[in-house]
Amino acid sequence: MNSELILEKMEIKDNTFARQFETLVDGKLVSLEYSFQEKKIFLTRINVPEGFENEEFINDLLKNIMEIAYERKLKVVPILPKIALFFRKNTTYRDLLPPGIKI
Repeated sequence: MNSELILEKMEIKDNTFARQFETLVDGKLVSLEYSFQEKKIFLTRINVPEGFENEEFINDLLKNIMEIAYERKLKVVPILPKIALFFRKNTTYRDLLPPGIKI
């Protein structure tokens, strides 16, 4: 089995009022801010607790959010360099990018 496709499911809340996806790690909030335009979701900012450096957790969070984008039939526009890097490393999600976006 392709290890890229193994997805650690996590509980993610879509806080539409704050326009962010939220999850907890060790009782602390990690969030990913977004905005919508037509059928595209722009991922604009990742907020983590002070001193948080678990890149694997962030990678798993992004994978879960990509699955949400698939379910909602959204295209994903990565605004942050960290999210663009995620697409470079996880080529299975490139079909979520809108036409004309090269990573």
